[in-house]
Amino acid sequence: MINKLKNQIINGHYITTKEALELLSASLLSEEHLHELCEAANAIRRHFCGNKFDLCTIINGKCGRCSEDCKYCAQSSHYPTETEDYPLLEKKEFLDGAKYNEKKGILRYSIVTSGRTLTDEELEELCKCYQCLHENTQISLCASHGLLNYQQFLKLKNAGVVRYHNNLETSRRNFPNICTTHTYEDKISAIQAAHKAGLSICSGGILGLGETREDRISMAFELRGLGIKSIPINILNPIAYTPFEKNEIISEDEVRRTVAVFRFILPDAALRLAGGRWLLADKGQRIFLSGANAAISGDMLTTSGILIDHDMKMLQEIGYEVSQL
Repeated sequence: MINKLKNQIINGHYITTKEALELLSASLLSEEHLHELCEAANAIRRHFCGNKFDLCTIINGKCGRCSEDCKYCAQSSHYPTETEDYPLLEKKEFLDGAKYNEKKGILRYSIVTSGRTLTDEELEELCKCYQCLHENTQISLCASHGLLNYQQFLKLKNAGVVRYHNNLETSRRNFPNICTTHTYEDKISAIQAAHKAGLSICSGGILGLGETREDRISMAFELRGLGIKSIPINILNPIAYTPFEKNEIISEDEVRRTVAVFRFILPDAALRLAGGRWLLADKGQRIFLSGANAAISGDMLTTSGILIDHDMKMLQEIGYEVSQL
């Protein structure tokens, strides 16, 4: 069944929810079945994407004091975490970071800010920063600033931003268990407005939020329906003093299984290992041979990441070419 579906996808078939769940069930039978699923996912990746690997970095442009109550997040003002708070960084810090990452061979650079949205003053200042980065580097610019509107997205695009990031986080069913200060529809509306403004979209979720396997599949189909081609897959790193501080970290095999099935659902997407990758013993290498073909390198927002040089060496060893997807 696994190889039959693989061949159908290579020939243009889009699998159904029922077929995706059957793949999951098959992979749970034995290690051999999981290996077969991952091999098939890797073959689908090679067919649609070749050996290109999309590598990006992020900078935490404004940290903490967020009004939203996302239960996994160290930056929420609702929880007494020990995360540092600071306002928007200066233009020079963004430019220095962009130049450093470009020199290291990174393809995309994203400024991420905490909070539901931006003030008019913050948006104006960030647009000046993006314009500066656009004029002084060749690196592709991505932005992640919460639930903006169409006019705000237009301003970002005119300043040189080409991609906008806004994670769905989980399934529609499970989202109210994760956050109550904004809705799933709020996120989808922002994604659609960004797309209307001419920005490409990066959106994915977090594994380990208490969701079911069915929730993960549901999110993947939601992303497919939205036409999203860059999909971050985060592994929850439980943060002390957040409501999810005692959540169990999901196993590497479970991440492999999830990524592999995502590749069947989203055959030509950039499946991007993101936050929590450093929790994996091999820093994601086996998952990069199970359907994933993109990653965030360097530090995350409030947790450690993986050195760019380490990633570059690993990707070369397993046969990838760092190139935009």
